[in-house]
Amino acid sequence: MSQEDFFPEQSTILRTPSWLGRGVTEESELPLSLGDYKVTPGAPGEWWTVTSLKAGEVVYGGVGPVEILRKRAST
Repeated sequence: MSQEDFFPEQSTILRTPSWLGRGVTEESELPLSLGDYKVTPGAPGEWWTVTSLKAGEVVYGGVGPVEILRKRAST
């Protein structure tokens, strides 16, 4: 049994800063579960990265702060 069996109406979201200004964020849906990603914060002025632990590839590299979260799907 997987997490999706218990929380079928939730999706994994990547929340990143927007170029529109401070306090504005953008959200992108990610295909894997919350625990399948690793966020590596950058030092001030350096890039943050989000890595898929299953594929071993970087799915985001850019300004931070960055969050991976669960979001209830709209019905």
